[in-house]
Amino acid sequence: RFLEEFPIYRAVDEEGRLVAGAELELGEAELLGLYRWMVLGRALDERMVTLQRQGRIGFYIGSIGEEATVFGSAAGMETGDWIFPSYREHGAALLRGLPLVTFLCDLLGNAGDLMKGRQMPCHEAWRPGRYASISSPIATEIPHAVGAAWAARLKGDEMVSLAYFGEGATSAHDFHTGLNFAAVRKIPVVFVCRNNGWAISVPAEKQTAAATIAQKAIAYGMRGERVDGNDLLAVLDATRRARARAAAGEGPTLLECVTYRVEGHSTSDDPRVYRPAELVEPWKKKDPIVRVRRYLTARGALDDAAEAALRDEVREAVQHALRDAEAFPPKPPIETLFEDVYAQPLRQQKEQLEELEAAMAADPRVANPRHSDA
Repeated sequence: RFLEEFPIYRAVDEEGRLVAGAELELGEAELLGLYRWMVLGRALDERMVTLQRQGRIGFYIGSIGEEATVFGSAAGMETGDWIFPSYREHGAALLRGLPLVTFLCDLLGNAGDLMKGRQMPCHEAWRPGRYASISSPIATEIPHAVGAAWAARLKGDEMVSLAYFGEGATSAHDFHTGLNFAAVRKIPVVFVCRNNGWAISVPAEKQTAAATIAQKAIAYGMRGERVDGNDLLAVLDATRRARARAAAGEGPTLLECVTYRVEGHSTSDDPRVYRPAELVEPWKKKDPIVRVRRYLTARGALDDAAEAALRDEVREAVQHALRDAEAFPPKPPIETLFEDVYAQPLRQQKEQLEELEAAMAADPRVANPRHSDA
């Protein structure tokens, strides 16, 4: 019943053809721009996995195969809206203006790291782009997004929150708390569930008895929709419509973006242990980047030469940013240990910093770091 009640919305089919009845308000230049972001996101993910294997970064978690869900939803919001990510939405931060070099410094934990070495890799934040800090605990970003949107409404701001989470997070108590509160008070939030089929090693059917994630919206009294998460234009369109409803005072929407995690959960995971390869192969043929490329090619907006030039440009952008990021000193300055604790440093903090600097100056391992095991 619920599969019929919540059909998967699609704008472009897997061959890149516009679905009958789909109405898209997206210019060619904007679509080409989003396509470039998707290609960049894929190239970045692949390169960072290599860096982790080389020991140059400690950890990475990417969004290979889920780029349409990430970029489509982020592009569907307004620049004044806040984004509350899960941990696969690095592309949304880059779309909001996070410099690629800065993102790489966060992975390296060096002197260019905005997090000052206090977060693990892939836990970036970008306040200028209204992109909140990523947090490892599952679903905690959901009530944060609701609270921010509620505060904005009380202040009269026209901000709508976007909250990302995976299907596994719908089993967490913060999911219930956030959606229930948002629906009761009609708080302007767009909830985007990346249903990629796996909560690390747990398949979706073993963590929820519901036929769909979207149907959970019924119990909360909000709008629920299923979207083809590998269809950039469908995700973009659905997000824009959900955002418009929220801004108009019609309350939140739960968007279930149906996609698939074609790689491991992270570089610390080997999916071959729990997932047969034959489950993955059909989804590799549904590559969201290939679908957009076919759509653009069919309309004469992209040819082989332009595609090759784009991929060369993206590859060089990643390489250049990596060179710049690795040129930073390997560790944040020592005084950053005492920053961001109080608005103004306390006397005790200043004294502690002076003591630490004196101890470091007297330590021969610091003076000769090649022989330091600190």
